[in-house]
Amino acid sequence: MRDILLEIAQKSIEEGFGTVENYSFDKNKYPYLFENGASFVTLTINGNLRGCIGSLVATTYLLDDIRKNAKAAAFSDPRFAPLSQSEFEKVEIEVSLLSEPKFLEYKDIEDLKSKIKPYNDGIVLRLESYQATFLPQVWEQLPTFELFFSHLCQKAGMSEDCLLHHPQIYVYHVQKFK
Repeated sequence: MRDILLEIAQKSIEEGFGTVENYSFDKNKYPYLFENGASFVTLTINGNLRGCIGSLVATTYLLDDIRKNAKAAAFSDPRFAPLSQSEFEKVEIEVSLLSEPKFLEYKDIEDLKSKIKPYNDGIVLRLESYQATFLPQVWEQLPTFELFFSHLCQKAGMSEDCLLHHPQIYVYHVQKFK
């Protein structure tokens, strides 16, 4: 599975450069690609983020979701200029398959802290019209509950203490492939 998922992402980016023609996968050989799936595609160069785009909810075939997210991570992540051909030679691709996000009830910040599993849980934070997510891999850069959530609040466009306003929290898990 790993090799196929990474091949899809790589060929999708190559397609964006115009260096590969349309490609296809046999539905009988890879039936899981033709089931709905949610994915994130993360691009790094020398360990530094270079693009990361994904879907939280499975609304399309996994094959199409990875294709769309790989191209978006390479060419449409608003934090970066489009990936250049020379950068593509050095880029590392990671594909994460997401479980369905589950609503997490909590009473207060301490209760939330006791229910979150660092390095295991991906988090979606919602408050009114604000929303952001961090994949479980983000715990590697932000290893404490306080750092993780203050950055997640800021990513959503809110103040770093947004947990004081009791946002909705959803938890998901990933299978990651590098």
